[in-house]
Amino acid sequence: MGAPGAGKGTQAKRLGRARNLPHISTGDIFRWNIENDTPLGRRVKACIDAGQLAPDDLACEIVADRLTEDDCRDGYILDGFPRSRGQAERLSEMLRERGESLDLVINLEVSDDEIVHRLTARRTCPHCGRIYNLLFAPSEDGVHCDRPTCEGVTLVLREDDREDVIRERLQVYHSVSEPIIEFYKKQGKLCSVDAMPTDRDAISATIEDLVNSAPASCSEGTTS
Repeated sequence: MGAPGAGKGTQAKRLGRARNLPHISTGDIFRWNIENDTPLGRRVKACIDAGQLAPDDLACEIVADRLTEDDCRDGYILDGFPRSRGQAERLSEMLRERGESLDLVINLEVSDDEIVHRLTARRTCPHCGRIYNLLFAPSEDGVHCDRPTCEGVTLVLREDDREDVIRERLQVYHSVSEPIIEFYKKQGKLCSVDAMPTDRDAISATIEDLVNSAPASCSEGTTS
């Protein structure tokens, strides 16, 4: 869990590789559909351009379908889902039907100003969709995509990475997503991690320690 730009994708992928578990990102699924101009992609793009979250029914349907795949049999890591109290409740129902439950909910904490600083530095290749960041992971020259198939393609600032849209997304996050924190805190599953530092390895190490000691480490919603 965490606001847009908090580092959920980076840390989820790292944890997935370390644990040999699939990393399931509704954002990645949505982006693929947007880039390929599918009916789903057009629905999601309209929400993103307006600074809104995807409807609960749509997000839950996508996750439920993904969890039926074979690679989820021994566990998985959810990235950016659930994003509302309604999605959290639906997820609990889905997991009960599967005879499963969440082991741990990791909340990455970053200030709004830092989020804006990070996201306005993102640049995207309009040809292949690869995302760079001028602060953390720029392309070789900071202007063009590095992939050979995209030689000479200039990176762009996406519509949803403009400051005004980011501020709107953060308002939506605080009003809609933050109630999930209380939802999982009451269940004794929430651990909050300070993700302000730029040292990704240190944040990964903190998360690994929490996973190794779960659920005891989060029995009272402690912050690390």
